[in-house]
Amino acid sequence: MKITINGKTYDEERALYALSDAEVVDCSFMGPADGESAMKESRDIAVKNCRFELRYPLWHSHKFTLSDSSMSETCRAPLWYSTDGIINGTEINGVKCLRECQDITLKNCRAVSPEFGWRCDRLNVTDCEIESEYPFFESRNMTVHNLTLKGKYSFQYVENAEIYDSHFQTKDSFWHAKNITVENSVINGEYFGWYSENLTLRNCKISGTQPFCYCKKLTLVDCTLEGCDLAFEYSDVQADIIGGIDSVKNPMSGKITADSIGAIIRGREVYPCDCEIEIRK
Repeated sequence: MKITINGKTYDEERALYALSDAEVVDCSFMGPADGESAMKESRDIAVKNCRFELRYPLWHSHKFTLSDSSMSETCRAPLWYSTDGIINGTEINGVKCLRECQDITLKNCRAVSPEFGWRCDRLNVTDCEIESEYPFFESRNMTVHNLTLKGKYSFQYVENAEIYDSHFQTKDSFWHAKNITVENSVINGEYFGWYSENLTLRNCKISGTQPFCYCKKLTLVDCTLEGCDLAFEYSDVQADIIGGIDSVKNPMSGKITADSIGAIIRGREVYPCDCEIEIRK
């Protein structure tokens, strides 16, 4: 790094605009001037142990690291249109963090941010806790390890994602998602996976009413379903379930195998439904 900026406080507009080849350490972005876009259009910067309270600090930033820092609720939309970044050990509380970013890695971060991670490409999320009403909307090419997520409408319209060892408390998740693999994870929430295509779950614990309706190429291997009623309506499914299912309603095609099924509901279907259902003996 050619430049080191240490222990400064900035509140003016575009305080470090187009900063390049620099290290920013122990700095604060706050104050009465209430300026926006502190490090917009930055290149090749390392930001460490900094505090952000002003809006839009890292827009159009490229080749950056952000570590051991904090972003308050007033730090709105902190990272948009940025690429090739690593965010590590950082607490994020501003709304709309990460939008239309590419090649971003998050490690050991905690985020409380409505509309987190929208329309991003090539996200890598590891050992993070995220609370967001609409996380990861329309993002693609994601890899997720050990994510604890509290959300509502999570992973909607996501494409090409691999998720491992994670725990989700969410509703209406993975709607319209395509090419998703989830392994060794826990998903609690109603209406899981509707309208998805090529969604595969292995060794997962799933709970909540009416999961997996209108799915195409749905696969479940060695999964458990708890409190899952009216499952698989009008879905093309290959499911091998450990334990029981509360009820299955008008699955369209494929095969469902389980140890028990409380009720198999057929009739009044509006599409041809010939899915095979097998109860283990």
